[in-house]
Amino acid sequence: MAAILLAEDDDSMRRFLKKALERAGHSVIDAAQGDEALTELQLREFDLLLTDIVMPVMDGIELARRATEIDPEMKIMFITGFAAVALNAANQAPEDAKVLSKPFHLKDLVHEVERVVAA
Repeated sequence: MAAILLAEDDDSMRRFLKKALERAGHSVIDAAQGDEALTELQLREFDLLLTDIVMPVMDGIELARRATEIDPEMKIMFITGFAAVALNAANQAPEDAKVLSKPFHLKDLVHEVERVVAA
C-alpha cells in the first residue's frame, strides 16, 4: 500500500486517522505540525501527504507547497473544516490537491486516500 505522511495538530484526531489508515494497510508517519512534517519529508519518500490546513508554526498549504518542491510527484490531500480556504486560488495550494472536508467518515477517508494514491 502507500507510504503516507500525516500532518494533523489535533492529537486525538491524528491518532485516530493514523490507526484507520494503518488498518487499511498503509504505512503512516505522523507529525503534530507542519515544520515536523517538513523534516520527515526531507528524511524519506512518501506517496501521499495528508495534511490539515490550519496548524501552528507552518500551515498545511505552506507544507504542501514545500512538499511539492521536494517531490513533485507526491500526491497531496487536505483534510480540513475550512474547504473554502483550500480552494481559494490566492493561497497557491497545489492545483491537483484533493480536499476532504471535516467531518468525514473514516471509510470515506480511506476510500479517498486509495483513490488519490492510485491516480
